[in-house]
Order: sequence, then C-alpha cells, then structure tokens
Amino acid sequence: MSDVTFTPPGIPDCFQRLWTPHRMVYIDGENKPSDASAASCPFCVGPEKQDAEALIVARGHHCFAVLNLYPYNPGHLLICPYHHVANYVELDRDQRVEFGEMTATAVRVLQRVSNPDGFNMGMNQGAVAGAGIAAHLHQHVVPRWAGDANFFPIIAKTKAVPQVLGETRDLLADAWVQEG
Repeated sequence: MSDVTFTPPGIPDCFQRLWTPHRMVYIDGENKPSDASAASCPFCVGPEKQDAEALIVARGHHCFAVLNLYPYNPGHLLICPYHHVANYVELDRDQRVEFGEMTATAVRVLQRVSNPDGFNMGMNQGAVAGAGIAAHLHQHVVPRWAGDANFFPIIAKTKAVPQVLGETRDLLADAWVQEG
C-alpha cells in the first residue's frame, strides 16, 4: 500500500504552482498568422504600431529589434527585417549588413543592461526547422545566465520570466539609444 494520496484539483496540496495561461496562446497558435502574407504577419504589422505597444526596442533603416512575446529568458530579442522575406539569402547586402549590426548592438545592450553569462543566437528557417513564424525571417538573441535552465521547462513545460515585457522593453530601448 502506498502512502501517496490523490488530491483533487483545486484542493491545496504540498506543491507550489506557477500558472502561465498566457503560454496557451502560443501553444494553440492563436497569435500565429493564418497564412504567409505580410498582411497577417506580426513582424509586418508590429512596426506600424507605437514602439511600446509593439514591444519594439529599436528601429533601423532596414531592420528592427523587438522583444519576443513568448521569451525563453528576460531580454529575448528578435532582429527582424522590415522586408517580408522567409530566408536570409533573400535580403540584399544593405539589409544583411544592418541585420548583423543590429544583432551586435543587441548583444552589447543586453550585456550592459542584464550582464548575462552568455548568449544563444540564431534563426530557424522554415517550419520544419522550428520557425514559429516561418514566413518572416527573424534572428533570436537570447541572454543566458549560469543556472537559468532549471527543472521548470523540463518537468512543467513552464519558464519563469521575472520581469514583465514592458519593463524589459523600456530598459533595453533606453540602453539602445545610449549605444547610439
């Protein structure tokens, strides 16, 4: 006979729970574009909004930096071209140069603001490669800290992010301006 008892839902037990219902929007695909057109693409629609509303940290001539709406870690940035293309090789030379320069600036800004121990950077081209929004190229810049990978993502499929996106955007946008 086991000493473990079943506790019905809603009844307090020995576990602390971190509820993240906002993640279901991402999991269910509610914010993903219904097609590959620029009209439904969040990376095309976002720049038409105010920076704070769209979580845009910085704008360039060809590209912009925006917070990931579903971040892996605080400060998880996306570098996106304004041009609605799916593949890196579709960018022209000037777009590729700014794409790279904005990535470098993102790293410097995140180092100054958040002092991470390292970074994951990269892009997934195509749905089969893991791109959540495959129709519009974007590069991830994810700050990492020693010990930031704990049991939450593995056991609970949940990531604890200790800062709300608006506050993160404001800190990074201010630091980006100083980077000049």
